[in-house]
Amino acid sequence: MAFSNSPLSLYLHVPFCSIKCTYCAFNTYINLDHLIEPFVQALVKEIEILGESKAAQVVHTIYLGGGTPSLLSSEQIARILNAIHLKFVVLPDAEISMESNPRDLTPEYMEAIRDIGINRLSIGMQSANAHELELFARRHDNEQVSEAVVAARSGGFTNLNLDLIYGIPAQTLDGWETSLKQMLAHQPEHISLYALGLEDGTSMKAWVESGKLPAPNDDLAADMYEIASDILEADGYRQYEISNWSKPGYECRHNLQYWRNLPYPGLGPGAHGLADGIRYSTILSPQRYIRALQEATGHFEFPRTPAIDQSIILTRETEIADTLLMGLRLTEEGINRANFAERFGVDPVDLHRLLFEKFVGYGLLEINRERVRVTRQGRLLSNMIFRELV
Repeated sequence: MAFSNSPLSLYLHVPFCSIKCTYCAFNTYINLDHLIEPFVQALVKEIEILGESKAAQVVHTIYLGGGTPSLLSSEQIARILNAIHLKFVVLPDAEISMESNPRDLTPEYMEAIRDIGINRLSIGMQSANAHELELFARRHDNEQVSEAVVAARSGGFTNLNLDLIYGIPAQTLDGWETSLKQMLAHQPEHISLYALGLEDGTSMKAWVESGKLPAPNDDLAADMYEIASDILEADGYRQYEISNWSKPGYECRHNLQYWRNLPYPGLGPGAHGLADGIRYSTILSPQRYIRALQEATGHFEFPRTPAIDQSIILTRETEIADTLLMGLRLTEEGINRANFAERFGVDPVDLHRLLFEKFVGYGLLEINRERVRVTRQGRLLSNMIFRELV
């Protein structure tokens, strides 16, 4: 199928945290610091196995996510990146991102990880309000965010992302604007804004269900989204994806790979990956993951490794649906009709003409000769479009 030779984006999942945030449903673990070094060794081996399974694979983005990758030492990160450079063809201008907690970002650490190749840093700010950070059980305060940004800039970082969360129980519009303004004072190149989701197994969901916290107000969250869109646009940021804004030229290339439904092998415990028509997830448990790599022998067919737990071979219909759903998240680019037709042999409008025209009539979609994309109004109601597409 077309696009199979696209450069890869590698996702590396670091599952360790110092504290479990009350909203987090990701595959993360606390009190397992003794496993960090064995994990690094196992991850390096998984990288080697993946790289050896298919020669001369080109990589154009690398993303260390989590969890809290900034719990790793610069020496451990260097070993991981060195393994990738040895087994893959990493482009000279590759985007190499790392998520981080503000409290970990000392000037010395910033300089060290910049020197070994990290060139894009995502800082988990989440809020500028102390009571909201306390509700999240975050281990940083607003001052430490400021210190982290200063340390990153002095360490040579010219591509920073800051995250904020909105739609929090009992959050006010004034409090939200305080967070936005504090974030903009740091002038990051990229901004991610996420609506709080009440996920199964999280403390936040249990507190709402028990009445300890009020349920998030969806209408208020929509107002927060609209306010953010106006404020960020006025400050020179362009919204290029439903939850992401950037200064021109600083769109996250790694995440664009996801939204364009292009190959992204995932490594590490609980990672998700997609490559060569196979979607898969890896072993959740760090202990089992480490053991699987320690005991690995033999050859594996790309993108399989000893860490894969579940996998499915995608049908053409599934790949088409995924490409439509992900592409409609791109607010400017949308679904490029020529690229889609080259990949699947059919125009997306021909596939869903009646449905698309219905949403055009509602003012939620726009269609021209080049693309299909959501309107500004459609960004708030995109889930309704997505539901009908599948």
